[in-house]
Amino acid sequence: MSPVDAPVPLRPRRPIAGHAAVLLPHTAPGAVDWASFEALLTRTAASGLTPAVNMDTGFVQLLDPATRAQVLAVTAGVAGPGFLAGAYVADTPGDSFDAGPYVVAMDAIAAHGGVPVVFPSHGLNALDPAAWVDAHERFAARSDRFIAFELGAMFVPYGRIYPLEAYRGLLGIAACVGAKHSSLSRQAEWDRLALRDAIRPDFAVLTGNDLAIDMVCYGSDYLLGLAAFAPDLFARRDALWAQGDPAFAELNDALQRLGTFAFRDPVPAYRHDAAIWLQLRGWITTDAVPPGAPTRPDTDRAHLLELATELGVLG
Repeated sequence: MSPVDAPVPLRPRRPIAGHAAVLLPHTAPGAVDWASFEALLTRTAASGLTPAVNMDTGFVQLLDPATRAQVLAVTAGVAGPGFLAGAYVADTPGDSFDAGPYVVAMDAIAAHGGVPVVFPSHGLNALDPAAWVDAHERFAARSDRFIAFELGAMFVPYGRIYPLEAYRGLLGIAACVGAKHSSLSRQAEWDRLALRDAIRPDFAVLTGNDLAIDMVCYGSDYLLGLAAFAPDLFARRDALWAQGDPAFAELNDALQRLGTFAFRDPVPAYRHDAAIWLQLRGWITTDAVPPGAPTRPDTDRAHLLELATELGVLG
């Protein structure tokens, strides 16, 4: 039986490394609410989770270069070194892969004390598996620490999940210290965990499966948009697992109900639900999102209020 065919066991009492993709709140369409963003960063770091910025949850695809740069500067000032940030390249369908803009983005993140997360792009995800691995080897020639990123097409139109053999290639790149996996497939993630355990146990498999947040029970750590809703509750959940406390299950299930609702189709509209939720909590001032971001119907607010009441985060 090969490692990828073997069942992946539960790992009770395992310390979990949690990363929350922080929402970039707006006061109105096109106007970033920097004060609320700083407050969200502070709350996230204080909870013990690592902030991740310029990710999908932070509307990175909709930001201009100056705003992305300001996000880095603000995050460095509030959270200090060690945060994660998306190294994003704004190309278009049909563009060829160009390593140069990625290197520039990764250098900017490292200069602020952050760890780059290599965000997918049209050019990068058009590469065949061997060329995709080679591109990450080229990144390693310029960066001594970065995170790869598999993002499914349900999140962005240029998303792609590569074959397991390509993932094996990532494990051979020393500077690639982990990879975020957002296929929303348990089996694909279990396969990656088994391969990681067999080849490179210190490699971080960061689940991005907001529809199966219990993947941490099998050995994944996480980088979740759902954690932006409640970094405090995710930190409590993680501590319960490490303590072997059965209360983990009930809290995890309640958080999963929130994730299942917020991450329904169309998945990218979860960011509007995050804004509604954070406004209900009193953590941001409005539920505005930038132009071009999909929104949820007004009826979501009442259901999110019910879920917030269930989780005890109001008042």
